[in-house]
Amino acid sequence: MSQEQTEPRPVAELSYEEARDELVALVATLESGRSGLEESMRLWQRGEELAAHCTTWLDRAERSLGEDGSDDDGSAQDAEQD
Repeated sequence: MSQEQTEPRPVAELSYEEARDELVALVATLESGRSGLEESMRLWQRGEELAAHCTTWLDRAERSLGEDGSDDDGSAQDAEQD
């Protein structure tokens, strides 16, 4: 009987928190040094995808916050003064 390896969920389906948590676990696995070269390369590629996904989420959040009337330093802009 062969051992089946379940495919991870597609990165695009993950929330920011799910992607971040998986990335943290993946980095810990890579840092442990217990994976072979082929597995490490597969994990690295998945990590790159997760990191890009997290960056996309953060960029969208930043743009959204920028649209709410905040200036570059994050403080609310003053209402029009007469």
